[in-house]
Amino acid sequence: MNRELLMLVEAISREKNVERDVVLGAVEAALAQATKKRYEGEVDIRVSVDRDSGNYETFRRWLVVPDDAGLQNPDAEEMLMDAQDRVPGIQVGEYIEEPVESVPIGRIGAMAAKQVILQKIRDAEREMLLNDFMSRGEKIFTGTVKRMDKGDLIVESGRVEGRLRRSEMIPKENLRTGDRVRAMIMEVDLTLRGAPIILSRSAPEFMIELFRNEVPEIEQGLLEIKSCARDAGSRAKIAVLSHDKRVDPIGTCVGVRGTRVNAVTNELAGERVDIVLWSEDPAQFVIGALAPANVSSIVVDEEKHAMDVVVDEENLAIAIGRGGQNVRLASDLTGWKINIMDAAESAQKQAEETSATRQLFMEKLDVDEEIADILIAEGFGSLEEVAYVPLQEMLDIESFDEDTVNELRARAKAALLTMEIAREESVGNAAEDLRDLEGLTPELLAQLAAGGVHTRDDLADLAIDELTELTGQSADDAKALIMKARAHWFTGQE
Repeated sequence: MNRELLMLVEAISREKNVERDVVLGAVEAALAQATKKRYEGEVDIRVSVDRDSGNYETFRRWLVVPDDAGLQNPDAEEMLMDAQDRVPGIQVGEYIEEPVESVPIGRIGAMAAKQVILQKIRDAEREMLLNDFMSRGEKIFTGTVKRMDKGDLIVESGRVEGRLRRSEMIPKENLRTGDRVRAMIMEVDLTLRGAPIILSRSAPEFMIELFRNEVPEIEQGLLEIKSCARDAGSRAKIAVLSHDKRVDPIGTCVGVRGTRVNAVTNELAGERVDIVLWSEDPAQFVIGALAPANVSSIVVDEEKHAMDVVVDEENLAIAIGRGGQNVRLASDLTGWKINIMDAAESAQKQAEETSATRQLFMEKLDVDEEIADILIAEGFGSLEEVAYVPLQEMLDIESFDEDTVNELRARAKAALLTMEIAREESVGNAAEDLRDLEGLTPELLAQLAAGGVHTRDDLADLAIDELTELTGQSADDAKALIMKARAHWFTGQE
């Protein structure tokens, strides 16, 4: 019978073009599964088939776990102390094995054994095909729509299948069985049954790869696509940089009579593409990203990583775009928060900020409005600047003598020290569960305390817009922080 087993293994190995050890592994799994049926509980069985004779042995085994971990599965685990009584010197992670009676091959449920073996072989075949496909290094998956699966498309390329989820399709694109499809390979998940390659047609990476295929200069290293933002199926922006002064980055990506950009647009269901010149200067980059709108002026706030962009009335609608599309894509492309405003709104905001700074200086430096306005006019916007800018910069102010400058710097440092002490006290008053929350800096804790947020539950109760108003964070960062604060509601842990 064992000789017949080996002959069957050889036949299956040749027929399915699968290594002999893989087939024998499937036989061992089938025998182990049949043996488990003799026991109650989740026992662990190992079967070892001799590769030459076909003889096999069966073992029941227990995994050695730390004493303080406890037994999650008593039928297949043994604590270290008890395990060392049975096998001196055994360590955590090793197995205790005990020979048990083997199930005769003739008594194995034929169908069960066959199913296990064939499934193992199918898995091995699938892995071999997948490894062969991935070894080509392709980033774009080209295939044919094979079928629909719960709203997703299963796309076949040769004998390899990819899954294009509904959320990764281009909106309003109507793909049917038999259609040819190209999509970006986003990840490979071997735990997924059937189609382990996850695809996307809406990801920015897909557009970048399409341009790479259409523009040889990118592959040659003469051009580089620095970033991409998409509103899939509608509009997109890409930022390009030339590493060769002789090469025009925008014209090269557009191509003669628009052939290159049109090829990408046609692949993406008519999605319009704005090609923007990338710049190291963030302000210049944002101005380019907002095209075709013309920018009148721009104010950069490094601390908040935001920019106030002023445009005239004629360009306001263009800068914002339909439904805010243009400014949203420009923000995604550059990585900066962009606030679009007209001249009147800019003037009002500037007046409000000047008033707030004036009030700060008058209160914390104990000066009159005239002195505060001189500081503002000279470009001072914070107590830190008054306290720590190079001394000569303040001495150069015609309205101030040396004594005035030294007094102002001393008052600014004293005010900062007082504010720091108050901040540390407010942080100390925060509940321990809030202080221990990952991602909360002392600055954020102080801002939360100033807004009456002292416990983790206080933070968890906030809406996203309330938190952004308190801390100046982005909506995404605020959402992530609130979800962390709410986590213990679902785990039952404080």
